[in-house]
Amino acid sequence: MQLSHKPRHLGKSHPIRTSFMNCRGPIALVGAVAALSSLVAGCASLDAGDRSRLDLVKQRGELICGVSGKIPGFSFLKTDGGYEGLDVDVCRAMAAAFLGDADKVQYRPLTAPERFTALRSGEIDLLSRNTTQNLSRDSVGGNGVSFGPVVFHDGQALMVKKGSGFNSLDDLSGQAICVGSGTTTEQNLNDAFEARKLPYTPIKYQDLNQVVGGYAQGRCAAMTSDRSQLASARSGLPDPDQHVILEDSLSKEPLAPAVVGGDQSMADAMRWVVYALIEAEERGITQENLDKVLAEAEADPTQAALRRFLGVDGGLGSKLGLPDDFVVQIIRSTGNYGEIYERHLGADSAVVIPRGSNRLAEDGGLMVSPPFT
Repeated sequence: MQLSHKPRHLGKSHPIRTSFMNCRGPIALVGAVAALSSLVAGCASLDAGDRSRLDLVKQRGELICGVSGKIPGFSFLKTDGGYEGLDVDVCRAMAAAFLGDADKVQYRPLTAPERFTALRSGEIDLLSRNTTQNLSRDSVGGNGVSFGPVVFHDGQALMVKKGSGFNSLDDLSGQAICVGSGTTTEQNLNDAFEARKLPYTPIKYQDLNQVVGGYAQGRCAAMTSDRSQLASARSGLPDPDQHVILEDSLSKEPLAPAVVGGDQSMADAMRWVVYALIEAEERGITQENLDKVLAEAEADPTQAALRRFLGVDGGLGSKLGLPDDFVVQIIRSTGNYGEIYERHLGADSAVVIPRGSNRLAEDGGLMVSPPFT
């Protein structure tokens, strides 16, 4: 647990410090050139032997997926030891496409500060952990990861106790706010208060459970996170109706899966798995009607677009290093995007979040797939 008892001011990122050794004289110069040549040759050899993470996953026969494990509706560890949630089903869809079996996933619970290190170090193959895509994370000069399409459009907000007298962000001037450390949430909170020239005290924790615990114990006047996480947290409190999510929106939070940067094969496969989930909903293909639609596509050569999408024709899967029927494997295992959403966040779920921006574009939302051509 990490606490801060002073108003936070964001500092600039630390520059990379590189040390150089001074070489004097011809012998030292020759030695330096030889060492440099050896280093370059070693790097070239390493590059030549590099393999896509996708190939390693296939060889291993298992996808290692980084999740939270503590956010109901997104990724949550059940009492039976299994995981469930929207982020978990994204992992399952990937495994279905990559390996033909949605159950061949090893879930690795990670805190927010751990997630990018785990991805870059190779501890995990793919990150599906309610992670916001932004420039610093997506760039070579930042975290250097490659994001997939957005799987949940979110936004940051604040939650307070009902009857507290706090009705807006401005009312929280001078108050303590519970927040997750090492997150965009922390930065957005600071930006919002600084823009209004309001003082506040951040109480920082390593994960959402600790943030909720601090808030429930009265260590802060409000807690902040994405609206989806606040709704999830509120559902787990003893008296959910006694907590209010304020209308103030501190940010836009496009949540997306990610893989290590520079691996185009893995990144492409990840992207088109997500697009397949969306395209399947656009076409009205579900777990229930998949076999019927597939049989119709196989029997009717005039349905060219549908045949390509389901892998009957076109060989689109092979262009991604996947089986041509990867879309069929995905839908059979998880259903389409809408089915996943309803299962974990819909009206009959434990965490009810209206789809809003997460509806299909044709229904007024932001979810859309490029053509499968």
